[in-house]
Amino acid sequence: MPLTVLTLNVGNPALERARRQRDWLARRTEDVFVLTETGSGPGTQLIAECFRDAGWSVTFPEHPDKERGVMLLAKLETAVDPIGAAMAYLPARLAGIVVGTDRGPVRILGAYVPSRDTTEAKTTRKRAWIDAFHQAYEVTADDTPTLLLGDLNVLEPGHVPPHPGQFAPFETAFYTELTQRHGLTDLFRTLQPTAVEHSWARRAELGYRYDHAHASTALVEHLAGCSYVHSTRHDDPALTDHSGLAVALTLTATAPLITSDPAADCEATLF
Repeated sequence: MPLTVLTLNVGNPALERARRQRDWLARRTEDVFVLTETGSGPGTQLIAECFRDAGWSVTFPEHPDKERGVMLLAKLETAVDPIGAAMAYLPARLAGIVVGTDRGPVRILGAYVPSRDTTEAKTTRKRAWIDAFHQAYEVTADDTPTLLLGDLNVLEPGHVPPHPGQFAPFETAFYTELTQRHGLTDLFRTLQPTAVEHSWARRAELGYRYDHAHASTALVEHLAGCSYVHSTRHDDPALTDHSGLAVALTLTATAPLITSDPAADCEATLF
């Protein structure tokens, strides 16, 4: 069976939406979920506790009040990746795990890059996070193949539509430096060099491909699939305002956990 991973921006959900997200995730078959735009409120806590009680590995950095971040859920034995501890700025937005496979260990990293507006404060914040990411990645990098997923809040060069003037050069550079500086390849573009798909849209004709999956060359060789899951934002009611992104690798996880249904009997004991 391939190693499968899905990333989804959950939008810091309130309890009602978090329950629907939990139930939807529980019906999915992926081995690992990388959730972005998590928060410190009861909705995110519900998801974490329900999966933890069902026997899943839950990696959930502490979120300062009103700050956003990432959560990784795995039905596999995991070790905590050191990148989170190495992240010097807004560390809740970057976390990782290491899982075992038949070809050796694999790092799975989740990232939620800050968004920005035209204010100097938000621009400085995003630039500082990107600089801290590069430093944390470089000091923790080794020969272990890496899969990086999440809402990167940047667009690739040549994005369709182009959204002129909305993104600064340092933002586009972050996307290109994932490949040029860190050797991580855009998996969707590997399989779909010219396809136009969006994972978030203010209007249907003004979409953005914000959510990404990048991987080391050693993992690209095992790529079996990479596709967007648009039902999360197109269903009524929408699960979130982002599409999911699912990745499949022709690797076999070597240490599955004994897990149960995260949606079953969770609410009665927690809330």
